[in-house]
Amino acid sequence: MSNRKPRVVVVGNGMVGHHFVEYVCEQGWQTQWELVVIGAEASIAYDRVQLSSYFQGKPLDDLSLSSVEAYRKWGVELKLGTRVLALDPVARSLGLSDGSSVTYDYLVLATGSFGFVPPIAGADKPQCLVYRTTDDLLAIEAAAKNARSGVVIGGGLLGLEAANALKSLGLKTHVVEFAPQLMPVQLDSAAGELLKQKIEALGVSVHTSKATRIIEDGESAELRLTFAEGDMLETDMLVFSAGIRPHDELATAAGIAKGARGGFAVDDLMQTSAPGVFAIGECASWQDKIFGLVAPGYQMARIAADTLRHLSHASSQPLPAPFTGADMSTKLKLLGIDVGAVGNSRGNDDSPFVEFNDAVAGVYKKLWLDEAGTRVTGALLVGDASDYGTLLGQYLEGTDIEGSPASLMLGEPSGIGTAPKKDALVCSCHQVKKSAIVAAVNEGCETLGDIKRCTKAASGCGGCGPEVQKIIDTALAEAGKARDERLCPHFSHSRQALYHLCAVEDIRDFGTLLSRHGSHGREGSADTGTKDSGMALGCAICQPVAASIFATLHNDHVLGDERARLQDTNDAFLGNLQKDGSYSVVPRIAGGEITPEKLIVLGEVARDFDLYTKITGGQRIDLFGARLDELPAIWRRLVDAGFETGHAYGKSLRTVKSCVGSTWCRYGVQDSVSMAIELEHRYKGLRSPHKLKLAVSGCARECAEAQSKDIGVIATENGWNLYVGGNGGMKPRHADLFASDLSSEALIDCVDKILMFYAATADRLQRTSVWLESLEGGVDYLREVVLNDSLGLGDELKARMQRVVDSYRCEWKAAIEEPALGSRFVEFVNPTPAELAQLPYRRVRGQKMPPLVGEMSEALRIEIKELS
Repeated sequence: MSNRKPRVVVVGNGMVGHHFVEYVCEQGWQTQWELVVIGAEASIAYDRVQLSSYFQGKPLDDLSLSSVEAYRKWGVELKLGTRVLALDPVARSLGLSDGSSVTYDYLVLATGSFGFVPPIAGADKPQCLVYRTTDDLLAIEAAAKNARSGVVIGGGLLGLEAANALKSLGLKTHVVEFAPQLMPVQLDSAAGELLKQKIEALGVSVHTSKATRIIEDGESAELRLTFAEGDMLETDMLVFSAGIRPHDELATAAGIAKGARGGFAVDDLMQTSAPGVFAIGECASWQDKIFGLVAPGYQMARIAADTLRHLSHASSQPLPAPFTGADMSTKLKLLGIDVGAVGNSRGNDDSPFVEFNDAVAGVYKKLWLDEAGTRVTGALLVGDASDYGTLLGQYLEGTDIEGSPASLMLGEPSGIGTAPKKDALVCSCHQVKKSAIVAAVNEGCETLGDIKRCTKAASGCGGCGPEVQKIIDTALAEAGKARDERLCPHFSHSRQALYHLCAVEDIRDFGTLLSRHGSHGREGSADTGTKDSGMALGCAICQPVAASIFATLHNDHVLGDERARLQDTNDAFLGNLQKDGSYSVVPRIAGGEITPEKLIVLGEVARDFDLYTKITGGQRIDLFGARLDELPAIWRRLVDAGFETGHAYGKSLRTVKSCVGSTWCRYGVQDSVSMAIELEHRYKGLRSPHKLKLAVSGCARECAEAQSKDIGVIATENGWNLYVGGNGGMKPRHADLFASDLSSEALIDCVDKILMFYAATADRLQRTSVWLESLEGGVDYLREVVLNDSLGLGDELKARMQRVVDSYRCEWKAAIEEPALGSRFVEFVNPTPAELAQLPYRRVRGQKMPPLVGEMSEALRIEIKELS
């Protein structure tokens, strides 16, 4: 008897095919099978649901669901970039595009689907594309570089995602839908009309009840669409997103039965008509239904794996529960608009319902009920999907509504509230219940990222993410694990709380702050509130935080009064301390623009003081190797030449990077240099919880890399797109799109409020990227605060920023003009020549550089360590 392991071949490495493999390997079954995966695309499985995030700045690599290395560790053979051309179910073999063949004992078809292109004359023109794969994204991006406008044919889920992509690329965007409304599968006419109004308010033109008859060469643009009604629309590029069709090409020649609408026909255990052959996901037809969402595909994958386990172990393992259909509920954000559909979201003509339509707020909700009016059978949400988790849980549980249906829909106390029951299904993609999330929190998973890794909740379509976060917060509080917000042992308040206390009480010195609000404010002499007694307490955490808060609110000189004693080494000497004990000199070069005269001055200063020079990624010139006592003399020459401090030493604005924009570049659509200079000069005096980096790109080609900055600005034909919360560093993050097509005045208004709200609410040393993710509601909440003034803080935030702008003065200019400030830049008293020349240097590529650590004397290493 042969001991050969059964060979299981999976055709398709999309989301569902990968989920099958992942599920099998989590159970350890791959050790009992020989598992082979064949994928037509060259890249490993990626998150197709989040494709549009690429156009918001997310790298394609971030969409990957796994890696080749992970498959190797699992012991799974992986063939990417290879198509299956033939299937012989009798010989149980596959013919591949590379000329080889593979035999199987069991075959799992996860071939997915392709974007449907309607049979329209001219649809094969080069400017006509589809929206389905990562290759499609790159093709759309390339085409957009030579386009001013774009049309999406298809007003469903994917069509609106594609429209968002074109709008993100700076194109004038149109959506053409054959049906009388948008999203006809999920929405009723009222919801569809509201969605249309909201999308058109964002600058996207929507054309419903339009059948495209022919696509020809245009006159004012590349293409002309002629509709059946006779009217026309011209555009530079066209994207088809008019639905999907299953990849079932292998069925006909292999004699495998297909569904009425195509797809491999499967039974309740995902078995096709061919022995040993299964089909899962969008290529499978169950009872002549094809499911286009990821959650049903994942369910099919698990059932197929469980059935294979039963068959390959001579029936020693039980058969799984059969597939009985799938919940098609979905929650998503289309062009920034919340849309939710639960269960039978369109309802039936004779079904009772409760409807809520707020035309002023732009919110539409509809709750479909059973005949008795006591159970939820479906729901629609447009403009506000905050109740999605509650309604989905009620629908999936199938229990009677507690209270009135209207209270449930509006989230009022007489309804069931917002907390799902203990065993409520929270994540339908991965079938994760609330109890599993709570258990994971109690076992140490305390962040959304931890829960995604531990339970997979919120890692599918992502729609349940906010609900999962609420469960995490509640579970942490119940376990007594609420986050400790104390700044340090000296203050029981958070940085945010201290900021507001200083603002409200006009506190301007550390002693007063410690006396009034410190944990030890009633102990010893600190109770007097004097500066000297206050300085007797505090630590390296609270002192710089207090100094930063004072500077943000009042913009006094960082070295003035008591504040020099509150600073760390860099701020205390207005320069970055380097590894050899010297300091760097970084003058501001706003927007990267500099005159030849100023370049000459920098060169002369670097030569005369023998400083190492380097052009940075922030479009500035850094000078390294200055002794502490040399700093005033260096800066006097720089200030006389018109330079200002670049704040490279402070938690404040560093740079505003820019491309040349429309000034010189033939692709530029706005003057990015002027905008960068305006932003840099406006915010150069702002002290903040952490350093700030900004950038302005003159077009969608993004040469200034604005989407990797705390504040990113990208020019469009109609103004500026504003991005928030990006950063490089150890954990890079692309910024979120905050608003589109802003005027210059509106842009500055938004940035003023965002930066001042960040300064007022962020934690100590918290970058904007982490701060944005920590806000409940994220960028949506920030939009409400800034654009809709939901907290009533708009005028106050603007006024505070204007005070910072009006009170700015160069810290180095003041330091060299005021003797009391300049006197601190002395390293030795009556120095000898030997002391002034104490730091040895080596010469590399014509410039001085610090000695290698091994070449330093022990005394010098100790002194540098003490300085640091």
